[in-house]
Amino acid sequence: MGLLDAFKHEFIDIIEWTDNTNDTLIWKFPRFQNEIKMNAKLTVRESQQAVFLNEGVIADVFQPGLYTLQTENMPILTTLKGWKYGFNSPFKADVFFASTRQFIDQRWGTKNPITLNDDRFGMIELRAFGSFAFRIIDAGKFIKEVAGTEGQYTTEEVTGQLRSMIVNKFSNASGGGTISIDKFAANLEELSATIQDKLNADFDSYGLKITKFLIENVSMPDDLKKEIFEYSRLNKVDMQKLAQLKTAQSIEVAAANEGIAGVGAGVGVGLGVGNMMAGAFNQNQNTQQNTNTPPPIPQALQVFLAVNGQQTGPYGIEQLSQMVQSGSLTRESLVWKAGMGAWAQAGTVAELVQVFNSVPPPPPPVG
Repeated sequence: MGLLDAFKHEFIDIIEWTDNTNDTLIWKFPRFQNEIKMNAKLTVRESQQAVFLNEGVIADVFQPGLYTLQTENMPILTTLKGWKYGFNSPFKADVFFASTRQFIDQRWGTKNPITLNDDRFGMIELRAFGSFAFRIIDAGKFIKEVAGTEGQYTTEEVTGQLRSMIVNKFSNASGGGTISIDKFAANLEELSATIQDKLNADFDSYGLKITKFLIENVSMPDDLKKEIFEYSRLNKVDMQKLAQLKTAQSIEVAAANEGIAGVGAGVGVGLGVGNMMAGAFNQNQNTQQNTNTPPPIPQALQVFLAVNGQQTGPYGIEQLSQMVQSGSLTRESLVWKAGMGAWAQAGTVAELVQVFNSVPPPPPPVG
């Protein structure tokens, strides 16, 4: 009988994993053909989960702690094995340990430019890169959906898939988000948080969680950056101050070149450009004001007249003119219109002065 045969049927009574790596996500306990002894000790350390599989089917999942394996704390495995009335004999099961600690400083980036359609700048190409951290939150789900039953599964095997998902979410968030392209650089933190939320909505189905996501840089073609800078400066610039600055610069240049022919013309051109810019700015402001704010609608004049102690009217301009011609309205007549505090003589009301002045005096007598 060989040495291997001597240990073939030894019982396992201690199950644990001391992780001395920095990149192992899943590690299979090396049971080989040995059987697990009932009442064996299972040690699950902090930042670990232990998953028992029966013939490829996920059974019980253990959180950090020290366990004595019995049918009472293995309800799913007990059901799968058919241990209806308790069981004390050794049994066979695959045991996988999962590391649930954070795996930090994972790098991501766009291998090729991402093409986006921006409402303001049209079709553009972007590149981006950054870092992220993740952890396993559901070992059973992660083994079932991602790792399978490999003996060991490392970060290198999963980060490729994660990076592809990250780039996809970055594309969607960049093209359909609330942050415009020209404000990306100033809002990387907000954009990072938005993408992290979108990623976790998908990663939950794999038993994973993105604990930190950072966009460190977003780059774009130089001509687009120049256009964005110019657009930003145009929004901030004071056109009158810019005109004054241009004028002052022209005068300085002319003074520095005093004595050179054509200096006077240069100063005139500089002043002309400055005045032209200031005039264009003022004209634009006036045009905007005239366009945005219509003048008030004129109100027709309505005047009340006191006749023999009685209020009459109101009368419009044409009626008042006829009354002046007929002599029923004189400058001494008492009148009132909207806005006046009390009755006053017609000759003291500005609007009626024009009426009196527009009516010719009576013709001189004949002879």
